[in-house]
Amino acid sequence: MNDTNILDIPKIHQEINRKSEEIGFTMPSDVFIGTLLKTLISSKPKGRFLELGTGIGLSLAWMVDGMDTNSKLITVDNDPELIGIAEQYFGKDERIEIVGRDGTEWIKHHQKEKFDLIFADSWPGKYSEISEILDMVKTGGFYIIDDMTAQPNWPDGHQNNVDGLIDYLEKREDFTLTKLNWSTGLIISVRK
Repeated sequence: MNDTNILDIPKIHQEINRKSEEIGFTMPSDVFIGTLLKTLISSKPKGRFLELGTGIGLSLAWMVDGMDTNSKLITVDNDPELIGIAEQYFGKDERIEIVGRDGTEWIKHHQKEKFDLIFADSWPGKYSEISEILDMVKTGGFYIIDDMTAQPNWPDGHQNNVDGLIDYLEKREDFTLTKLNWSTGLIISVRK
């Protein structure tokens, strides 16, 4: 099997990747996580999805490609420049709500909402507000995180944060957990 033969790359992916290089964005999502997100989202027709950490919109492009016409997705980021770029590419899609706000604050004000899949690619929802965000996952829903193996842009001591998060998730009895040493290191959790 050749997992580098990636099929069905979103049409907009190349343009967003070019924009990423143009502005010097150094944390783009890996194409492998994109293909996984698209596949998982495709399994949830009429789904509700949440992305914490819009970034430049590369993972968002994959997620949108996997959604059906009746699905909805909220993406949250606190960087006005990145939100502006995401709005250029996705702002006309009525299925998408792009939120320019601190993730911690957004989570605190939306704790009663439930989602079929949450992709946490920011500090809030991954290293902080973790119990709150896990409570927002529907039964049978996915909680996905990446960058669980050492990355070149990690600050000193970040491995301790990763180890603590993994330990916490492993102890949760209300989720089934799979750790993958693939792509940038993934954890796929499903609420029981």
